[in-house]
Amino acid sequence: MTLNRLLPLALAAAALTAACGSSGASDRPSDGRLVVASTVAPITSIVANIGGDRIELHGIVPEGTNSHTYEPPPQIAEVLSRADVVFVNGLKLEDPTAELADQHKKKDAQVVALGNLVLPEKDYIYDFSFPKADGKPNPHLWTDPLFAIKYADQVAATLSRRDPANKDYYEANRVAFGKKATELSDALKADQATIPAGNKQLLTYHDAYAYFGRDYGWTIIGAVQPSNFEDPTPKDVAALIDQIRKQKVPVIFGSEVFPSKILEQIGKEAGARYEDTLRDDDLPGKPGEKEHSWLGLMRYDYVTMIKGLGGTTTALDALDTSDVAPDKAAYPQ
Repeated sequence: MTLNRLLPLALAAAALTAACGSSGASDRPSDGRLVVASTVAPITSIVANIGGDRIELHGIVPEGTNSHTYEPPPQIAEVLSRADVVFVNGLKLEDPTAELADQHKKKDAQVVALGNLVLPEKDYIYDFSFPKADGKPNPHLWTDPLFAIKYADQVAATLSRRDPANKDYYEANRVAFGKKATELSDALKADQATIPAGNKQLLTYHDAYAYFGRDYGWTIIGAVQPSNFEDPTPKDVAALIDQIRKQKVPVIFGSEVFPSKILEQIGKEAGARYEDTLRDDDLPGKPGEKEHSWLGLMRYDYVTMIKGLGGTTTALDALDTSDVAPDKAAYPQ
């Protein structure tokens, strides 16, 4: 994986150059489309599915980047200054980008924090990687299909308000996306039932599955990466090894974005297999391939987890994970 590969649905170099050459911050495309910016790749994929060819979409956070610590370069301010709507995950995930958007947005532009809209504060999850003392809840809602559907609902509602002439188009895409996300959810439920009893336990490097675990009945043992994104202390490592041995965890899951020699060593000492290809927000496949989508990302991760823990993925394997938007003209090449 190339860590600096940019999200092809959005921030291709040519698109960024064109944006930086704009004659004014209030400019719109000549065809009058909304200019929309978004942050991490899964969110950009969801927005693309709803907006289709009726919006000009720019993704901001490069794929394979640590979105928690990403600092947008100065040229991103020009993109944000042209945007009619900026979609962020919120929940303190990408504060530098949200702050830059607030500083440079047009007078009538809107910054939409999707996570804050769909997750009541009483339902926030705090954990090892996101302790309550830091005031930052776990922000990874998009790994849960139920929340991805809610994200799509909010995107469609926002675009419809800003562009009422295309409301029916956005609504049709919202319904189609919701149908595919529900099919993904149903397939996940069917396939996770094939995991041997006691094995539906998840230990990851990056803690991206807290809400998924709560909604789909998985036991989230924990995550190795602390809240400061440094390596865990020897004491933390020893405690994890003891826990893995005690609970007989068969597999521990590393992250493609966050390679971890420590997690590999924990697996060896605890007698658990180390699987290092789980993706948090780096879409699978190449730009333009149907797997390069939120649907493809989540299907890949669920298959990886279920097979790794001894289950089969017949239902997930049969899914079509291509985008629902009928035209890719919205995605700058």
